[in-house]
Amino acid sequence: MNSLSNGGMKHKDPVSATGVSVKRILYFFKPYQWQIYGSMLLILIGAGAGMAMPFLLRAVIDDALPHAQTDLLIILVIAMISVALVSAVINMFQTILSTKIGQSVLHDFRVQVYAHLQLLPLGFFTDTRGGEIQSRITQDIGSLQELVSNSAHELAKNFSVVLMTVIAMFVLDWKLSLFSLTVVPIALLLSDLVGRLRERVADKQRQRLADMSSEINETLSVPGIILSRTMGKSPYLLNRFSKTSKDVADLEVRSLTASEWQWQVIYLLLTILPALTLLLGGLRTNAGNQVSIGTLVALIALQEQLTWPLQELLRTGIEIRKTRILFTRIFDYLDKPVELTENADALVLKKENVKGEMKIDDVSFSYEDGRKVLSHVTLDVPAGSQVAIVGATGSGKTTLGYLMARLYDPDSGTISIDRTDIRDLSFQSLTDILGVVSQDPYLLNGTIRENLLFAHQDATDQDMIRVSKMAKLHDFISMLPLAYETSIGENGYRFSGGEKQRLSLARTLLRNPAIIILDEATSALDTLTERDLSDALSSSAFNKTTIIIAHRLSTIRHADLIVVMDEGKILEKGTHEDLLAQKNLYFRMWNSGE
Repeated sequence: MNSLSNGGMKHKDPVSATGVSVKRILYFFKPYQWQIYGSMLLILIGAGAGMAMPFLLRAVIDDALPHAQTDLLIILVIAMISVALVSAVINMFQTILSTKIGQSVLHDFRVQVYAHLQLLPLGFFTDTRGGEIQSRITQDIGSLQELVSNSAHELAKNFSVVLMTVIAMFVLDWKLSLFSLTVVPIALLLSDLVGRLRERVADKQRQRLADMSSEINETLSVPGIILSRTMGKSPYLLNRFSKTSKDVADLEVRSLTASEWQWQVIYLLLTILPALTLLLGGLRTNAGNQVSIGTLVALIALQEQLTWPLQELLRTGIEIRKTRILFTRIFDYLDKPVELTENADALVLKKENVKGEMKIDDVSFSYEDGRKVLSHVTLDVPAGSQVAIVGATGSGKTTLGYLMARLYDPDSGTISIDRTDIRDLSFQSLTDILGVVSQDPYLLNGTIRENLLFAHQDATDQDMIRVSKMAKLHDFISMLPLAYETSIGENGYRFSGGEKQRLSLARTLLRNPAIIILDEATSALDTLTERDLSDALSSSAFNKTTIIIAHRLSTIRHADLIVVMDEGKILEKGTHEDLLAQKNLYFRMWNSGE
């Protein structure tokens, strides 16, 4: 049932190139084509069964009743009941099948968008509101349910009913049937006008819904509530949200109002059609062109049978036009280029065989806005060593850490581990080898145990205790009433900044990577705890390559190598004593107490 195995995840597939097209949309339905054929067959059978009803009705009125043929009447009534029963059973199975197909397609859509977003560069997420992403995955794709689960099914079903009904009408009396269909061009013209209007309104609706989702995501999170209350901005935020909500409501009213008058005009035409048919049939009878009562009744019954599916067919056409906006927004994400790719023949290195030597060779990097961040950086990190990278804010040290973790690729130059370019490694291999702990760690809204096991699902309690002790966290956890089963709250807001950083460090240590990058990972710790933690990480028992990106110098003085960066370049390299002796930038930073 999953289209991903059929190429749904292949971003370079010719069908999923760029833009919105019918061919590209149908591509998502391709894995379910046999189920769709079965659904269409059931629709045709159901429509064909329904077409028999008016002819049975005509036989009752023109043959069975006038001639008092009780046996024929019973047969015809049984036939009518049988047709209704068959139609009901077929419709039930067809609806279930269509729903399963629709939900499978929606599942594939969600998974492909989510998987593609996982591969996009960090710049996309820094420039995009979290609520916007959430809106497109949940609301936009969720809104497609009406199309893939209901509208497509109803479109095929109603089209079949309309087609069969029109054929039956022409079989009964082609002249009266031709007159009955005069309302169709008027209805199509009205639907086209309303469809264009609602398509424009739908685009604005989606934009404002995304705005509302972003406001909720930003202001009703723990940081948002704290900021709102400490800044006294609750009334302002309420007014802003109220305005956005009002815009959404007004656009919905505008959309529904635009279509209401259309449906009333179409309903009026279809309602007076039986009366006009009776008038035309009577005039023809008076003119000597006899039309039986049974034919007139059957024809009017077919007109009544035509009314609802024709209305729904027109309504579905409008809904499908609205969904073009949804597909545009979804494919807009799928069309965003993936900057970080894995080679087809990517290397897999087992971390237990990795020494941990890292080499940065003539690396330069600029962000998308053209801002030069790193310029010709070269650095050798011996296996098992502890290297500290320091510098003022904006010196490029964090960006260098991002490049080492391959969150970005350099514009030029290479970064290698054990003489293997990290771009030649598989993503999984690189993440197994290298662990990153950032200044602002992200924690799951779960227990301490769940956060630790996120790094290593098969870790034992002894493994968790061991890394927690290394991160100087086990004693704190042991004092909690539920110990490792303690819930940490939304993004760890029940814990202090230092406790969150140590939990993030323990989580990374549980993966046992060969290389660890600590990006200001102890900035929230007190000096004593930070020094104890630094001693533990630099001990001979630790035996891992450790790269510490730091602003505070007091805890990195015993590093094997200290690298001083300034304006995207390496200005100095050496031990603490060597750099002090040079009396350059590091000397000034140390004496200023940084």
